[in-house]
Amino acid sequence: MNNWFKRNGIHFAIAAIFLVICFIFLTPAFQGKTLGGNDVTRAQSTQKEINDYKAKDTTILWTNQIYGGMPTYQIWAPYKANLTSWVVTAINYTFPAPVGTILMFLLGTYFLFIVLKVNPWLAAAGAVAFTFSSYNIILLTAGHANQAFAIAFFGPILAGIILTLRGKYLLGFSVTALFLALEIRANHVQMTYYLMLALLIMVGIELYHAIKNKTLNAFLKSLGYVAGAVLLSVAVNASILWSTADYGNETIRGKSNLTQHTSEPSNGLAKDYAYEWSQGVGECITFLIPDAYGGGFLQKNNSADSHVVKTLTEKGSDPNQAVEISANYLPSYWGNKPFTGGPFYFGAVICLLFVWGLMIVKNRIKWWLLGAVVLTMLLSFGRNWPYVSDLFFNYFPLYNKFRAVESILAVAGFCFPILAVLAVNEAIVNEDKANLFKKLKIAFYITGGIVLIVAVVPSLLLSFSVSEQQAGVIAQIGQALKTDSSALTRALIADRESMAQADAIRSLIFIAIAFGIAWAFLKKKINPTAASLAFLALILVDLWGIDKRYLNQDHFAPKQDNETPQPREVDQFIMKDKDPDFRVFDATQSIKGDGLTPFFYKSLGGYSAARLKRWEELVDNQLSKSINQDVLDMMNVKYIINSDPKTQNVGMQVNQTACGHAWFVKSIKYADNADQEMVAISSFTPKDEAIVDKQYKSIIDEKTLGAGAGEGKIELISYSPDHMVYQSGSTASQIAVFSEVYYNKGWKMYIDGVEKPYFRADYLLRAAQIPIGNHKIEFIFHPASYYTGENISLAGSILLVLALGGAAYTENKKKAPAAKPADKKKA
Repeated sequence: MNNWFKRNGIHFAIAAIFLVICFIFLTPAFQGKTLGGNDVTRAQSTQKEINDYKAKDTTILWTNQIYGGMPTYQIWAPYKANLTSWVVTAINYTFPAPVGTILMFLLGTYFLFIVLKVNPWLAAAGAVAFTFSSYNIILLTAGHANQAFAIAFFGPILAGIILTLRGKYLLGFSVTALFLALEIRANHVQMTYYLMLALLIMVGIELYHAIKNKTLNAFLKSLGYVAGAVLLSVAVNASILWSTADYGNETIRGKSNLTQHTSEPSNGLAKDYAYEWSQGVGECITFLIPDAYGGGFLQKNNSADSHVVKTLTEKGSDPNQAVEISANYLPSYWGNKPFTGGPFYFGAVICLLFVWGLMIVKNRIKWWLLGAVVLTMLLSFGRNWPYVSDLFFNYFPLYNKFRAVESILAVAGFCFPILAVLAVNEAIVNEDKANLFKKLKIAFYITGGIVLIVAVVPSLLLSFSVSEQQAGVIAQIGQALKTDSSALTRALIADRESMAQADAIRSLIFIAIAFGIAWAFLKKKINPTAASLAFLALILVDLWGIDKRYLNQDHFAPKQDNETPQPREVDQFIMKDKDPDFRVFDATQSIKGDGLTPFFYKSLGGYSAARLKRWEELVDNQLSKSINQDVLDMMNVKYIINSDPKTQNVGMQVNQTACGHAWFVKSIKYADNADQEMVAISSFTPKDEAIVDKQYKSIIDEKTLGAGAGEGKIELISYSPDHMVYQSGSTASQIAVFSEVYYNKGWKMYIDGVEKPYFRADYLLRAAQIPIGNHKIEFIFHPASYYTGENISLAGSILLVLALGGAAYTENKKKAPAAKPADKKKA
């Protein structure tokens, strides 16, 4: 055991250094503070009802807090049978957020570089380079914790695949299965999909070489083990994946229900929506010069020395007001995204080494890395250069389910440091130092030349243009402050130029220092360890300085400051209502992005990218252009919040015509399809009639309807989001409509304990035929995708533990014979 610690002492030392880096970089997290990004705050509102029940030690798989009701799979669910859930819990329990995620980045990527057989200090440099790539840090600041957590496992997944391809079948299988299971458990399918897309290139290259070298059988055997690892990781996550697949088909990413009254695509996301955040083709210069395109909203242009502030103060504006206007209304970012948190900065040092690696690395992994970078860049361009992106969007399976296509550059940010580190490693093992130095100079001229042009003549490569929307804002500011808007425009462009020039000079300095380190090593002025340590320190300093623009002490706050916002006066009034299940329509908020209202009560709106397609279609047709009061009534909207157009004061009105929790209707009107349903609910009386698709006609016994229709009583007597109990009483068979969202993949209805069929009415709601007399009616949400999936997850988790134990035993057994001769000699 002592020998084992001694052999691995350097790895423990580097892990300790990683922890120190985390402590210094994220000191506020160790002081009990949390990140309070906008998406974090909105996510808390989404989870309000879930957390309320968790506080009672109760798990709910359905919430009525947002969008009228939806499953909790894409918000939160425990998945206790999944081994990786306990791993994630252990990480979160041991380290404050987001320290655990940063450590997973560092340790996982370090493991990859050790598998790639580079020296530990160089491996640490590569781990730092990927971890602190600006996009990963910006994700944490913005609140996209799951996305960042998924990206953190890119390294060890690739390490497991490489081990398998080398013939370490059981070890590679186990490592791949474990980290891919953790990747899937992060529940960010988009990132997993992008990684798998890039890995397909690797498989193709390996297949080509297997055929060329006549090692196809060994390759296919390795591929079989990798495929087995994928299947095992899927089994471990069966409940997550099954539930997501079930629900995904019903969300805005699924097939449209409408053919005539919709702006939605027939399947998948609308292209404009998916491409809304597309990387500018020229914007890729930020890989090398972070503020070449002006940074992002997480980096405020609030310097008192900025040209905009000076222009405003010269025209008589108060200096503090000028700084506020510059920071909040005149963004320094000038790309064509709606806005951005910050750039994709891979590091000036890494870019130099990457270009060098393209020329000197002999390992065929270089071609995979280059192919992955080129593909991900082309796909990230989206609407800005759609030729490749459109092919994937229209024809590649599942690709049109994802939005913010720029996020695929997370894969490019992974590939850059790998090739950069392999370049340094090649310089260590390759004896032809003269040729290496020749190629180093070419890489220096390319990267250094680009940054030099931006530093000296930025307008030669960059336009710093002002968009039409920004021009309009500038005109309004100029009019309000009686300032020449053209002068403000020139000042804003000057600020953008200054930012680009400053960062270009900064990048040039780092490139020059990196060149110096490489030169010193190639000329044998320093040894490989010293060179590796120098690159580690330089890369850390380079990326640290940029990352601190986007994640610093200002982004942390005491936990209580990041909790529920203070309720408004109208909120305080509505919260006095003890009814357990009514809804609120807040017209002062965006119904599809309302992160405020659900903090206090059940909202017709909400915040989630996984909302139901039928809800989306209902909102687009009935609540977007104008408000259909009938729809508000059928959704049991009891209160409507609005604001006075003149005073902007927020007010509230009680909706006296809300239909309540459930009601008996007098008549049924059948529709041939969803389009007819949508037209019918545009003007109807929900309290008296139900609009029903004719597909449900067979489960309605119309012979027993008629006399006494609409009479009787039905009321909610017990409320839990996933178990609702009603009591009915009537002198005839009735059709009851419930103001609850219809979702047939988990909800079951029982009348006096016996399961009975129910159907959809009024486009979105549940309805059922209730027999004559007094009855107890229950709706229980018990999805097989979760509960049966959990059993599969348990079996998969047991197999994964056995595989990991078997791999550990086998590897230890292989090392044991090598130690015996030495032991005998000592004896």
